[in-house]
Amino acid sequence: MTLVDTRTPDPKKFISGATGDWEMVLGLEVHAQVTSESKLFSGSSTEFGQPPNHNVSFVDAAMPGMLPVINEECVRQAVRTGLGLKAQINKHSIFDRKNYFYPDQPPGYQISQYLDPIVGEGKVLLDMGDDGEVEIGIERLHLETDAGKLMHDQHPSMSFVDLNRAGVALMEIVSKPDLRSSDEAKAYINKLRTIMRYLGTCDGNMEQGSLRADINVSVRRPGGEFGTRCEIKNVNSVRFAGQAIEYEARRQIDILEDGGVVDQETRLFDPKSGETRSMRSKEDAQDYRYFPEPDLLPLEFDDAFIEGLKAGLPELPDEKRHRFVEELGLTPYDASVLVADRTSADFYEKVADGRDGKLAANWVINELFGRLNKEGLDISTSPVSAEQLGGIVDLISKGDISGKIAKDLFEIVWTEGGDPATLVEERGMKQVTDTGAIEKIVDEIIAANPDQVAKAQQNPKLMGWFVGQVMKASQGKANPQAVNEILKSKLGL
Repeated sequence: MTLVDTRTPDPKKFISGATGDWEMVLGLEVHAQVTSESKLFSGSSTEFGQPPNHNVSFVDAAMPGMLPVINEECVRQAVRTGLGLKAQINKHSIFDRKNYFYPDQPPGYQISQYLDPIVGEGKVLLDMGDDGEVEIGIERLHLETDAGKLMHDQHPSMSFVDLNRAGVALMEIVSKPDLRSSDEAKAYINKLRTIMRYLGTCDGNMEQGSLRADINVSVRRPGGEFGTRCEIKNVNSVRFAGQAIEYEARRQIDILEDGGVVDQETRLFDPKSGETRSMRSKEDAQDYRYFPEPDLLPLEFDDAFIEGLKAGLPELPDEKRHRFVEELGLTPYDASVLVADRTSADFYEKVADGRDGKLAANWVINELFGRLNKEGLDISTSPVSAEQLGGIVDLISKGDISGKIAKDLFEIVWTEGGDPATLVEERGMKQVTDTGAIEKIVDEIIAANPDQVAKAQQNPKLMGWFVGQVMKASQGKANPQAVNEILKSKLGL
C-alpha cells in the first residue's frame, strides 16, 4: 500500500519536543466481531460467556479432512458495513491463508483476505467540535477468522487454551494514515462502533472482545516524510487507546531527539503502568506467505445483491444528525449527543414526535441523561418512558406547568411512575395562569415591601426579587411570563 498524506499540518495538534515540534501520524486496524449466530466457516455458536471449548466444532479444531463452508450471513453483514462506510463493494473477492503458528490457532494459519478484499475504499466523518469535521479514509474492510485465547494463570507450569473464539468472523477495518491526534483516534473508534451498532453488524462491546484496535503510531516533523511506525496490538478500550497513543508518540520522540532510530515493531499496552512494551519485531506481508485459500471459491456478487442490501439499511448517524439539525432545529452539538447511540436517538424521536424538538432535546439530554448517568443506568433501563417524558413536554408546551413544576413532576414519574397529566390534576400541580389571581399576589407583596419597590424602580434588575417572592407565595405555580408582565406594569418598569 502506498501511503498518501491527505492532511494539512495543524499546529494545534503538534507535540512540543526539546528540539522543536513533532506531529503524530496514526492508522488503525479495527477488528470487529460480526453479529452472527455462528462462526465464519462452521456452524459453531458465537454465544459469549460459554464454558471453555464449548463452542468448538471439528472445523474450528482443524481436525483432518474438515473443510470450511462460508457463512452467508457474515458476508451480508460485511457488505452492509461497507455500505455504511460509503465504501466500494468489490463484486469479486478472494480468501487467503495467512500463515503463522500460534498455539490458539489450530490450523497453523488464519483464513483472511489480502489482495482482493470484500470492501474497498470508504470514509468516516468525525465531528471534532471547534476543529470542525475531519474526513478519515478507509483503505479496506476484509473478513477473517479470529483466534482462540491462551490462559496463562490457570496452572503453575502450563498454559491452557480456549477455542471458543477460534473461527469467529471478524471484519478488519483498515484506516488510511489520516489521524493526527489521540482525540481523533478515540472519536474514530467511537464513530465506527456507532455506525456498526446502527447497522446491527457488530455489538461493539469492547469489554467482551468484540471490538479491538491495532494502532499504528509514528511521528515526524510537521509535514515531513512519514516516520517508522510501531503497532500497538489488541487495545480493547477507547480510553486505553488514547493513553497508548500519547505514551508511544512521546517514546518515539524521545528516541529521535536523542539521536536514535525507531525500530518497526509490535508492542503491547499495559494499562497498569500506562506504558507500551515491545512484543516482537513487526512482520510485513511477505512474512505471512499469503496464498489463495484452496478450499474456498471466490465470492462473486451482482448489482442486485448489493442494491438489495443497500435498500435495507437504516438511517445512519450522519444522516440522522443532519435531519435533527435541519428539521427539528437542534444545535449540532445536541444532535451529535443524541445520535451517538441508536437506542437514545430512537427514544428522543418518540419524545419529539409532533412536539417542540428543541424542548424535547433539552429534557432528554439534560434531565433524563443526567439522571441516568447519576444512577448508573442506560436508556434501555430508564424508569421514565419516552411516552411519559413526551407527556411532560406537552404539559410545558401548553402552559399547564412551569419548568420548575416539570422538574418536580419528573421526579415523581421517575420514582413512582404514572401518567404525567393525571398526576398534575390529582396533585394540584397545574400552573396558575389566571392573571387576576397572580395580580392579587403581586399587589400584596408590593404593599408589604415599599422599600424594595423604590429600589426596583431605581434599578430594574431588582425586579427579580419580586418574581421570586411571587413564585414562593404561589408555591411555584404562577406562570412566570404572566408574573413578569404584571410586575413590570405594577412597578412602572
